[in-house]
Amino acid sequence: MDFSKFSRRDFFRLAGAGIAASTVSKVAMAALPEIVSAEQANTQAPLQPNTGRPYNPVVTLNGWSLPWRMNKGVKEFHLVAEPVVREMAPGMKAHLWGYNGQSPGPTIEVVEGDKVRIFVTNRLPEITSIHWHGQRLPNGMDGVSGLNQPPIPPGKTFMYEFEAKRAGTFMYHPHADEMLQMAMGMMGSWVTHPKNPKFMPVDRDFIFLLNAYDIDPGSYTPKVNTMLDFNLWTFNSRVFPGIDPIVVRKNDRVRIRVGNLTMTNHPIHLHGHEFQVTGTDGGWVPASARWPEVTTDIAVGQMRAIEFIANEPGDWAFHCHKSHHTMNAMGHDVPTLLGVKQGDLMKKIGNLVPEYMPMGETGMSEMTEMAEMMDMPLPENTLPMMSGKAQFGAVEMGGMFTTVNVREGLARNDYKGSGYYKHPKGTVAREVMNDLPPVTRSEMSVPEGGMEMSVRKPMDHKGH
Repeated sequence: MDFSKFSRRDFFRLAGAGIAASTVSKVAMAALPEIVSAEQANTQAPLQPNTGRPYNPVVTLNGWSLPWRMNKGVKEFHLVAEPVVREMAPGMKAHLWGYNGQSPGPTIEVVEGDKVRIFVTNRLPEITSIHWHGQRLPNGMDGVSGLNQPPIPPGKTFMYEFEAKRAGTFMYHPHADEMLQMAMGMMGSWVTHPKNPKFMPVDRDFIFLLNAYDIDPGSYTPKVNTMLDFNLWTFNSRVFPGIDPIVVRKNDRVRIRVGNLTMTNHPIHLHGHEFQVTGTDGGWVPASARWPEVTTDIAVGQMRAIEFIANEPGDWAFHCHKSHHTMNAMGHDVPTLLGVKQGDLMKKIGNLVPEYMPMGETGMSEMTEMAEMMDMPLPENTLPMMSGKAQFGAVEMGGMFTTVNVREGLARNDYKGSGYYKHPKGTVAREVMNDLPPVTRSEMSVPEGGMEMSVRKPMDHKGH
């Protein structure tokens, strides 16, 4: 890992602490592992282990893995819960809470059987704790404040210590004021690698979390009491086009680990390949119990690991299949004006209601075109509902959308790739120029006396 991209900052210099230095002993802080922090939002190279037992590291989508130190055979980490600024995509930043400069926090990677010690320093304005989601550990280390431990007060550091007993994919998140703190972005991934690096090996191993925010256009801070009607659906607190592609070599065996800490389920869909679900947060799925899929539904609080052979070159979409979840700054009360001739009506209404954004006369694509022509200016710090461009024009996506880029000839540790896929001649859908026969349709016959219909008006438009 290139540590030149990270800032190593003293506890008392961390921005926005609001905590007097006298609340933490300098002697005590000097005995803790160094604080490693990162503000940038791009995918970092995998952290190769240079102490402890060997393992095949993961790549965190738009994130990184937390370094550790070895102390008498114990692997020690230092997490700092703190306010952070997260760029969700170019043109929009959010004021969140997270760990070590980012939301989600850094991925923690250990090996099955490791003795692990995590120091957690609280730089938030309120109490917090950390629950190690899915782990087998002593009850007093489970992180539910009030039940298993006293909460961590602002300015204090607590220590969690346990053995990583089983290999798998896990998460960490608060269990104190959980609704607010998770709505503000406090969460992170955890991977416990198997003792034997040859167990279920893959060529490339990726991980990220699904999370969601409700941030009003023009504002920076999420609304924390939202139950279902979020307007930003994210992979690791990023939305398309801000989500990095998943870059793999042709014929690589690829694993993608996904955890869901939103308030609803997400059917995650991969184009161009079929995969198998090989792991959950409960453990590895035996080979005899797997079956091929192209979409797997990930419920709230679940982790899923999928695996496939990347044998089809191209730029393949990878996204949540709920259509509202591949849009940004989604408004739920936008009027539908399909077929309505609006002329210059939008400009006139926009002078009175600056945030007026109806669906276009011919569909949502029209809104993307108008936004590009500056006909429809957006509030400050707000992303368009649909955005992103590729080699053939506008992608018209947002939210939980990225691509799996399968390329031939990549170096083993090349995760950046090189531009758009170059399609072989004759393999791109194209306009048919021939004279085609006219399309004819038979007229629908209506029975004598007309058609009888029963209509039930929906009561609301809530939920995802």
